[in-house]
Amino acid sequence: MKVENRESGAHAPLLPAVERINDGVRTDEEGASISGAIFNITTGMVGAGIMSIPATFKVLGVIPSFFVILVLAYFVDVTVEFLLKYTHSGESNTYGELMAESFGKFGSVALQLCVMITNLGALIIYLIIIGDVLSGNESEGMVHLGILQEWFGIHWWSSRAFSLLLVMLFGLLPLLLLRRIDSLRHASAISVLLAAIFVVICSVMAIHSMWVGKTQKPRLVPDFAGGVSVFSLFTTIPVFATAFGCHVNVHPIRAELGRPSDMRSAVRMSLLLCVAIYFAVGFFGYLLFGDSIMTDMLVNFDTTSSCLTATILNDTVRISYALHLMLVFPVINYTLRLNVNELFFQKSPPGNIRFLSLTFILLVCVYVTAIAVPNIWYFFQFMGTTTVMFLMFIFPSSIVLRDIHRTSNRRDRVLAVLVILLAIGTSLVAIFSNFADYFGKKHT
Repeated sequence: MKVENRESGAHAPLLPAVERINDGVRTDEEGASISGAIFNITTGMVGAGIMSIPATFKVLGVIPSFFVILVLAYFVDVTVEFLLKYTHSGESNTYGELMAESFGKFGSVALQLCVMITNLGALIIYLIIIGDVLSGNESEGMVHLGILQEWFGIHWWSSRAFSLLLVMLFGLLPLLLLRRIDSLRHASAISVLLAAIFVVICSVMAIHSMWVGKTQKPRLVPDFAGGVSVFSLFTTIPVFATAFGCHVNVHPIRAELGRPSDMRSAVRMSLLLCVAIYFAVGFFGYLLFGDSIMTDMLVNFDTTSSCLTATILNDTVRISYALHLMLVFPVINYTLRLNVNELFFQKSPPGNIRFLSLTFILLVCVYVTAIAVPNIWYFFQFMGTTTVMFLMFIFPSSIVLRDIHRTSNRRDRVLAVLVILLAIGTSLVAIFSNFADYFGKKHT
């Protein structure tokens, strides 16, 4: 077992070289600040899932939704604590190494495959949404115009393929070429600011609608009499869980902190920030649109209005959300690239050629998939229900139960068992319910 100072840093693949000093470890650049870590963690959590949260309020009701948000935030805090505790106890500095230390090669490969499925799927969905906002889409025989087409008309340069190509080259690529995740802290801060602006716009619109009497009274509890089933309640858990996913970002961000022991505080501050954002978005979004709220609330803003103010607000929400996703994209891509590198090039020293090659290959794969298959929501809903639960809850809890360093106590083991049972139970019920709804719709 390695004895490690809690103030020591960590090394991650494709990061700058680490230089050891007397009171710890630092990189060739100054250590990252806790504020930068908070912004990067929060940005990694607040992604596309924020638009699905208001629909969960419609299913659960306001009070149970707030309770579920708090419970999941607590379990995320617990499982992140598991990861950090065993990182300090052993010789591992990445999530993959932690799994390999506990379960061998099988454990690390299982983790890296889950990261690849989850993060690659998220990046594709982000690019699809950005394409929908800029160039529109066609679903169920209806054509939805994008911002570019509404403002300038339908041209070749306003098509999805060309607009996304410009976004990739001039918006995403410069951020993806940054070698340190701490270099994304300013972009992440802007991303969090855009999420806050979205919350403010929703709250102002909801309060105005309530003032003029256009809103309906929000349900505080599930409406079982109105057709809500017990099984449908479980389908909301993966939505909230995905919105709190930060575990794969923990080690890369910790590796660059000036004081890695600050990681615990950074995660807790990020969780508090996300709890506030999610509850505000869920409540005001549900209050604003009521039972007409869609699974993706962005669709509710995709409407034309004779009122100039309403049109400006709708366009502002859509543009700010697209910009938000552009800034989330590099953080998710960063951990994807690290895990792909760790999976295929574990024993090979990192270099610029491999860094650039992985960056371009992953970006091209995401772009081609987003253009060729612009509607893959069901596929990643089913896959994400399983892989996200493994990354967030099952893998960290399994490490505690394996306990190769004999550091877990009774509380850790009890919480680990509880987390695994809840994760597996809710995932199975959610998958069953989603399949039942999907095939039920096909036969109607």
